[in-house]
Amino acid sequence: MEEKALYYTETEYLDLEENSETKNEYFNGQIYAMAGASVKHITIASNLIMSLGFQLRKKNCVVFGSDMRVKISDTGLYTYPDISIACEDRKLTGDKTNTLLNPVVIVEVLSDSTERYDRGEKFAHYRQLSSLQEYVLVSQNSKKIEKFSRNSAGKWELTETTVEVPEIDLPMINCKLSIEEVYDKVDMDK
Repeated sequence: MEEKALYYTETEYLDLEENSETKNEYFNGQIYAMAGASVKHITIASNLIMSLGFQLRKKNCVVFGSDMRVKISDTGLYTYPDISIACEDRKLTGDKTNTLLNPVVIVEVLSDSTERYDRGEKFAHYRQLSSLQEYVLVSQNSKKIEKFSRNSAGKWELTETTVEVPEIDLPMINCKLSIEEVYDKVDMDK
C-alpha cells in the first residue's frame, strides 16, 4: 500500500518553520528539508557576503544570507537562497518580517546535490520574480561564476568568468565579484 504524502497549508508551513531547527522549502503543500552545506560551500558564501556587503556599504541595498527566506508569490515557492539582495523598496512579510518578496539579485553556491535544481526548476521559479534582475551561480567544484541577467526585452543572458575575464559585473547593484575574492581560503582539492 502506497503511503500518501502529507499536505500542509502555507500557514502551517510558516508556523512549523518558526520553530524548526533546520530550513525547509515549501511548494504545492509539500515541505522539503534542505541539505546541510560543506565547508567549501560555507566559505564561498561567506566570502560572497563579505565582498558584496563591503561594496554595498552606504548604499540603499542589503545583503541577506541563507537565513532570509524568499517567497515567489506567482508560484508559491518558499526557499532560502544562499544570498539575496534587496534595494530601496524592500518588501518583507511574516510575523518577524523574515520573508523577502522582491530580491533584485540572488546568488546560489552550487553543490553536487543542488546544481541541477538551482539551474533548472529553481531558476524557473526565480524568473517569475519581476524584481529579479541578476541570478548568479557560483561553482564549488571549480573556480567559475555564471551570471544570468534580465535584458530590456525580459530575456535572460549569460555571462561567465574565464581566464581572461576573472570577474563578473553586477550592474544592478553596482558591484563586482572576482574569482580571487570569492574563492579566498577555499581548498579546491577537497
